[in-house]
Amino acid sequence: MKKLRVLIVGSAFAADLHADAYSRIGEKVQIVGISGRDLDRVHALAERYGFTDYKAYDDYDQAIAECDCDLVDICLPNFLHHEVTIKALNRGRDVICEKPMATTVEDAQDMVDTAARLDKRIYYAEDWLFAPAFRKAMEILESGKVGRPLYVRARECHSGSHSPYAQKIEYCGGGSMIHLGVHPVCFLLAMKNNEWAELVAMTSGGKEDNLVHHGMEGEDWAGAFIRFKDGTFATLEANYVTVGGMEDMMDIYCEEGCIHVDLSFSGPIRAFSIPGLDYTVEKAEVTTGWSTPAVDEKQNLGYCGEIEHFVDCALKGIDAEVGLRGIDGLETMKVINLIYKSAREGISIRNES
Repeated sequence: MKKLRVLIVGSAFAADLHADAYSRIGEKVQIVGISGRDLDRVHALAERYGFTDYKAYDDYDQAIAECDCDLVDICLPNFLHHEVTIKALNRGRDVICEKPMATTVEDAQDMVDTAARLDKRIYYAEDWLFAPAFRKAMEILESGKVGRPLYVRARECHSGSHSPYAQKIEYCGGGSMIHLGVHPVCFLLAMKNNEWAELVAMTSGGKEDNLVHHGMEGEDWAGAFIRFKDGTFATLEANYVTVGGMEDMMDIYCEEGCIHVDLSFSGPIRAFSIPGLDYTVEKAEVTTGWSTPAVDEKQNLGYCGEIEHFVDCALKGIDAEVGLRGIDGLETMKVINLIYKSAREGISIRNES
């Protein structure tokens, strides 16, 4: 069986998530290169997941130019997504791009246009779409046993990113909405085939207008109401003011039932520790007392499923599912941009397309 040859660009948090997923499907994929500014971190990542036959690079330009690969997996800060994607596409490679696609709609559009011109593919890494709990929720919805969906409430929230790249709009494109709200926005757009009708939004404003993070240029709280073309309503929230661990939640209210999903805190284990556990769930500030430790968190959050899906698609030379294509990342960027416009100008925005 032919293996997909992958170059991972990045060696920090997102690269770790993707590397774990690749390590589970070794029969399909070979990691032929890893690029990162710190070669010690590159080698540590490879050792952690058992990658041996790879070349380490400390410069992504050199890696893209020299590495003999089929696909470039971009696990870098937001502001580098556009530049590195364009370079990889021009080198004749397919690309996996982490969320969000870019820091501006214009850059995301350029990425999609370049891929189309060169007949290459961008796989957009939206992990919610492969979270087993969310996929089960969609199966229930599609079965018709709860009736037509009327209203959806979805949110991703935690206490804030400590990355220096998350503090400035130049590097990240915004605040909590583009970092965290990107998940519910993309998921619901995929659920409704990108067909929305109207939105209105509010944000905390950034800096001194933020609720907690006054040194952050982007907002630390954001909410949006969206009406889809089929009449379904949705509330989307993202914030950096939620302590106690990351919240990934969705509630779907239907004509004949409802579905409630909690990705982070609904595991099968409950534990109590006086000194504190080593780890419970992403972004949890403390691990003492009662907690719900995550079980195979990377699998449950969807990272493993999405990466295997991308590998399978790249081996076949086909697009990913709706929600996981470059065009879906672009549509998500457009909606987030309009959420910011609505909040900034205090207006409701209709989709005229």
